[in-house]
Amino acid sequence: MDRGYVDYKRLYNVHSCGSYFVTTAKDNMNYRRVKSYPKNSSDGIIYGQSILLNGFYAANDYPVPTSRIKYLYAESGKVFIFISNKFQLLASGIAKLYKHRWMIELFYKWIKQNLKIKSSWGHSENAVKTQIWIEISIYTLVAIAEKRFQSKQSLYEILQVLSITIFEKTPINSLFQQTQQQYFKE
Repeated sequence: MDRGYVDYKRLYNVHSCGSYFVTTAKDNMNYRRVKSYPKNSSDGIIYGQSILLNGFYAANDYPVPTSRIKYLYAESGKVFIFISNKFQLLASGIAKLYKHRWMIELFYKWIKQNLKIKSSWGHSENAVKTQIWIEISIYTLVAIAEKRFQSKQSLYEILQVLSITIFEKTPINSLFQQTQQQYFKE
């Protein structure tokens, strides 16, 4: 999860269920160091610590130690501070997990850009998940159709054609052929 959504009570619920989390730490996070771990700057690890949260609400919402890792990504030169409850994983593993989480963010951004999701139809968890699965399914079906009909149009163009002709009784392959012919009539 992203640090903008850090909710210590929710993180503790994740921890209590036997799951783990990785997120970036807020800049103003109030904590105290319990233990320091040996650093390995060749792996990008600037430091690793076990910490407890300070502050009345944070300490009550998340009363157990968590891991705090400062990591330098060599390829970008960016430094991140992560918190996680996965003590068994090396700091470099935590950084890799976060990097994979970022790939999911980029994938979702790509879906929003290509499928033009402007807003959610609903705000419940189920509504958002349903909309995402519908959008992924649509994209997958269109990508299969593009490959099957060997279309020269981009996926965006195919989606535009389908959105205009959605209720027509024209076979889908002829829609693409007609569109290709229109390109050559000029």
